[in-house]
Amino acid sequence: MNNKSIIAINRHTAILLLLISALLGCQVSETPEPEASATLKLYVFNCGGLKFDSLEMFSIADDETDIRELAVPCYVIEHARGRLLWDGGLPSSVAETEGWQGEGIYMRLDQTLPEQLADIGLNLSSFDYVAFSHMHIDHCGVANDIHGATLLIQKAEADFAFAEGLSHPGFNPSVYEGLKNEKKKLLEGDHDVFGDGLVRIISAPGHTPGHQVLYLDLENTGPIVLSGDLYHFALSRELRRTPTFNVDADMTLASMDRVESFLEETGAILWIEHELALFERLNKSPSYYD
Repeated sequence: MNNKSIIAINRHTAILLLLISALLGCQVSETPEPEASATLKLYVFNCGGLKFDSLEMFSIADDETDIRELAVPCYVIEHARGRLLWDGGLPSSVAETEGWQGEGIYMRLDQTLPEQLADIGLNLSSFDYVAFSHMHIDHCGVANDIHGATLLIQKAEADFAFAEGLSHPGFNPSVYEGLKNEKKKLLEGDHDVFGDGLVRIISAPGHTPGHQVLYLDLENTGPIVLSGDLYHFALSRELRRTPTFNVDADMTLASMDRVESFLEETGAILWIEHELALFERLNKSPSYYD
């Protein structure tokens, strides 16, 4: 075989190898990564209850409804890129006393969040992120027992909640003072938790300076928004009533308008977290929504 023949064969071999390499490259690039939505799960927990002699603090007359009780939920979101705790319910110490406790405003906790998490193999050190809709005692009760997670909190909320000498209805700094030494990501507006649009914190201030709600795009359940305390009752939403203890009523109304527009744009359903009638219909952990 002469040199020209050898060169031609080598050239053909090189071209063939390039084609095979290109085909293999195409196969790799065309193989889709597992979609995060396929693994997005939402667990719902019963983290207490509240009961009131009067609803006047919610700007609802007592003769407008016979509802006096609110649910206190917690939520765990499982994503391919991490695990988020949204809202932390009442402090575990409330469970040390059986039944309702208090005067005028009552609370109860029948089973602590750590006890419920154990049923799905988790504990309060199992989270990559933790976010509270706001820092009221019925939403961040387990805060001091959370370690290793990054706290996702609006800067305005952190500035207010951790201020020296804070005295405002709903806030009890002793319940969350341990978070001062934990990792934080200070937000100034909306935030995409996992970077793919499926779990998004939406800024909705007014109830507190840095109040926020949570958007979830679940594959089978569909998109939902967890309301925090944007509304406490279905009637609050229907009548656009703001509690008297909100830090800014006008800001709350603006947040209501923004979230309602967001619901229309995304087709999401609003879950009013405290609404007892809704909460009683939801599947609780270890069941989940996906």
